Amino acid sequence: MPGFTISMIDWIIVLFYFVFIIWRGVGYAKKHETAEDYFLAGRSLTWPLIGLSLYASNISSSSLIGMTASGYETGFSVFSYEWMAAVVLIIFAIFFLPFYLRSKIYTLPEFLEKRFDSRSRTYFSALTVITNIGVDTAATLYAGALVVQLIFPSVALWQTILILAILSGLYTIAGGLKAVVYTDAIQAVLLISGSVVLTVLAFLKIGSWEAVKAVTPAQHFHIIQTHTDAFLPWPGLISGVFLLGFYFWATNQFIVQRTLGAKNLRHGQWGALFAGFLKVSTPLFIMIMPGLMARVLYPDIEKANYVFPMLMFDLLPKGLLGLVLAGLIAAMMSSIDSALNSASTLVTMDFIRKLRPQTTSVQLMWIGRTATLVFMLAAAAWAPQIDKFPTLWQYLQSALSYIVPPIVALFFMGVFWKRANADGAVAGIIVGIVSAAFFLGDNDAKWMPAIHFLYVAAIIFGLSCLAIFAVSLLTPPPPENKVRDFTWQRKIYDRETIEIRKLPFMWNYRYQSALLIAFLALILLLFW
Repeated sequence: MPGFTISMIDWIIVLFYFVFIIWRGVGYAKKHETAEDYFLAGRSLTWPLIGLSLYASNISSSSLIGMTASGYETGFSVFSYEWMAAVVLIIFAIFFLPFYLRSKIYTLPEFLEKRFDSRSRTYFSALTVITNIGVDTAATLYAGALVVQLIFPSVALWQTILILAILSGLYTIAGGLKAVVYTDAIQAVLLISGSVVLTVLAFLKIGSWEAVKAVTPAQHFHIIQTHTDAFLPWPGLISGVFLLGFYFWATNQFIVQRTLGAKNLRHGQWGALFAGFLKVSTPLFIMIMPGLMARVLYPDIEKANYVFPMLMFDLLPKGLLGLVLAGLIAAMMSSIDSALNSASTLVTMDFIRKLRPQTTSVQLMWIGRTATLVFMLAAAAWAPQIDKFPTLWQYLQSALSYIVPPIVALFFMGVFWKRANADGAVAGIIVGIVSAAFFLGDNDAKWMPAIHFLYVAAIIFGLSCLAIFAVSLLTPPPPENKVRDFTWQRKIYDRETIEIRKLPFMWNYRYQSALLIAFLALILLLFW
């Protein structure tokens, strides 16, 4: 393992940053008077904050280090997860967010109850809490601890995890969603700025792009890979990558909660599209490309995960290193604070408020803070167990690929098919669970060929949709109140066309979506 040292001035910068965000979290705590203030920032968030927070919560330390490492080992193909996010966010902004905001929900499971019934809500809420803590928060704590251990190899893994959990939890417990969003915005700016500087310095050191081409296989410069590629075969883009992306960006409380706190629908849509633009424009150029440049600088590196830290410590001057290091740790904290806040929202609003409707808004807020503390400790306790899995990537994908397809099926069928009913939704959940258990139990069976996890996700999704379709047709149709305000209809599009006609060209989200698609298409054409 390479040795990394940090100067006193860099330590001071990092320490100042953490003191600042905790101070801001405590400051926001004094402004909360209701549960809506705490969990949804009083529904007052504007599009720049929403977009930056969505971006920062997604680009954690594991993503940043992982994408740079993937750039070093496999090249541009990992960017497919980034551009697909932009496609999903456009679909989300057009077809799903209007229903979410119109129904005034606190949580995504709450939407499923309005469209189907309480059975779907209870299942999805419990599942989301488990995945937020056991997958999102625990995995990010583990990845962040690995980064810190590069600097402090003598500190035990569990101790590093606990310290990071406490730091992330303090301002989340105090300030709620508003603290999370504002600190996320700061962290996103730090992360982008630091990565840009690092990319420029790396390029200046190697001298020319021709040096990178000389040591890199030609196939690594292509985003789209062949169908036989072991890492990301192209058919997997339209199956598993899309489904996992849709779950993450359109149905995961961890992410969508920012848009639920939007000032109005337009700010929510603009924020989602802004996040999509950041996903298309930044990772390829300031996270993946530095990985390729590192092939020139570190041709015999021990592990690809060391690429980003080595670039930081080798190229950045004192002072600037502290800022970028703070941004790196901040990226990790953005994911943790988001998951903790969303999990506490789910427990408070989907279980406590439902079981005890007489609970006051102030009491709900304090229950949410207590839940955040409990989940923080639970995630810290589970995170060291991830070390027993072969890789962090395997842990994340093996979890999500089998868990989330039935949920995506519920949202798609619920919004786009009026005949889908509550019994069909339950059938879709059951079939999804059974089929996932089958694939998990037989993935090592000799009689069954190995199936890429991206294809497994698509198969489970298809079976769940089929179950929803069949059972819904065999049982009575849903009542009108379950359909009228929660399914997409052409008249909604026509009515919105009249509303947005009054807006200037640059503020029409449909034109913004078209421009984002054109920008994405240009990048794909350049690096196909």
